[in-house]
Amino acid sequence: MKKLYGRPESLYKAPTKYCGGCGHGVIHRIITELIDEMGLREKAVITNPVGCAIWADLYFDFDSVQPAHGRTPAAATGIKRILTDHLVICYQGDGDMAAIGTAEMIHAANRGEKFTTIFVNNAIYGMTGGQMAPTTLVGQKAATAPKGRDPVEAGMGYPIRVSELLATLDGTRYIARGAVDSPANVRKTRRYIRKALEAQMQGLGFTMVEVLSPCPTNWSMDPIQAIEWLEKNMIPVFPLGEIKNTLEAAK
Repeated sequence: MKKLYGRPESLYKAPTKYCGGCGHGVIHRIITELIDEMGLREKAVITNPVGCAIWADLYFDFDSVQPAHGRTPAAATGIKRILTDHLVICYQGDGDMAAIGTAEMIHAANRGEKFTTIFVNNAIYGMTGGQMAPTTLVGQKAATAPKGRDPVEAGMGYPIRVSELLATLDGTRYIARGAVDSPANVRKTRRYIRKALEAQMQGLGFTMVEVLSPCPTNWSMDPIQAIEWLEKNMIPVFPLGEIKNTLEAAK
């Protein structure tokens, strides 16, 4: 009997540390499937920083580097500039990328560094305790915003739309936003990530795919409620789709 589906070779067979309903596992699966399909397992390097992403090397069966919190783009820049024929991936959360590592991220993108970022946006700090992140929605509760994010009276500011921000920079070539809330959106996200990885291997410039992902634990919800909350609240603020695509012009 022909086997139609199985565990990717690039994905370790290991029990997950992620909470029930977390989207990281789905995103890991997408990445490893694509690396296998593209035949890049021996030339793949993932940089995963502090946060829930720090566990990624437990599951990715290829080379990985753990930079300091927020410094993933700097590490990826050095790796890609030396190993130009390798596939280099930044795997970052919203707190890591959009707060602690804002400068690293913006300048790497502006320089057009030829690696791919997978930006996991769950609108909150995960592993560090559920603090408010730059992407936390207005009114959303967090450990550091127990009454909800108040952009005016409490001076907490507004959610940062990272993909739209990076799309304004000349060094970026492909920016897309997907989600893992439904099978249809998982398939679309997979297509976005494949396009970003292929563009990197063609040397076309900075590429990034943002992925909206549920965090039931820090949202104080069960997994089903978290999916529904993402669909109702996050997608209107962070619309899905290709935000910038200049790949044909960059060839």
